[in-house]
Amino acid sequence: MEKATFGAGCFWGVESFFREVPGVVDAVCGYAGGCMNNPTYQDVCSDETGHAEVVEVSFDPAKVSYEKLVDVFFQNHDPTTLNRQGPDEGTQYRSVIFTHGDEQERIARAKKDFYDKSGKFKRPIVTTIEPAPTFWRAEDYHQRYFEKKGLPSCHVPNWE
Repeated sequence: MEKATFGAGCFWGVESFFREVPGVVDAVCGYAGGCMNNPTYQDVCSDETGHAEVVEVSFDPAKVSYEKLVDVFFQNHDPTTLNRQGPDEGTQYRSVIFTHGDEQERIARAKKDFYDKSGKFKRPIVTTIEPAPTFWRAEDYHQRYFEKKGLPSCHVPNWE
């Protein structure tokens, strides 16, 4: 098993679209990239801790590549909006890839460059790529939020 960590706006939708990818074993909502240990949702929403809402993805590399996961990330949010996804605004909603090692960093940077040059997006990509910091699991009520509420995902998967 390997880990990948992505921030692409509200983590409920991000968790939901990664859970649907074949080869993903688990996707967990949480916080990363800030200056406070064990932050709460209220702490992160204050926009003062520096954390992003992220999803930590556990995946089987024999069934899905990290490269494919980065594609799913770029295909399911707008990586050109700084600190915002749709109506959600603040640094906690920033587009970020937290990499677990040199190979993930190389792939993430190459994919960002590919999508930036592809013409898929009208504006430059603002996604940051940083080494994975401590991941703080979000409160239980955030985990599998759409599933618990019987709601459809806010994203439509568009891979393959």
